[in-house]
Amino acid sequence: MAALRKLLVSTNTSVVYSTSAIFLSRRGIASKLFVGGLSFYTTEKALSEAFSQHGQVIEAKIVTDRDSDRSKGFGFVTYASEDEAEKALQEMNGKPLNGRVVFVDYAKPKTDRGGMPIARGPPEPPIEQ
Repeated sequence: MAALRKLLVSTNTSVVYSTSAIFLSRRGIASKLFVGGLSFYTTEKALSEAFSQHGQVIEAKIVTDRDSDRSKGFGFVTYASEDEAEKALQEMNGKPLNGRVVFVDYAKPKTDRGGMPIARGPPEPPIEQ
């Protein structure tokens, strides 16, 4: 995979595929699961190993706080197929992992939360017309 990535970069193509994206294009659609209730001490490697018992894990990602770099207690596991994800969901939901009971569900797509913009100083004076 590294050689393929190097080849893509060296030929000055504007699109560089990650190894996960290349793998997905070969196997088909991937399924992403949300995993909540994780111990703060669970690593991405441990998450991947626990879920790989139920299918081929493409990626295991634990969400961390930007400031402290500490786990937020949830993450995502991406499987190569829908069937493997369904099996993992059935087998792992409500089961203990590193001393905590985890809750597994299908990940929902990101939505634009809108909300209030972050203030960056005093407001601009109104423009007179």
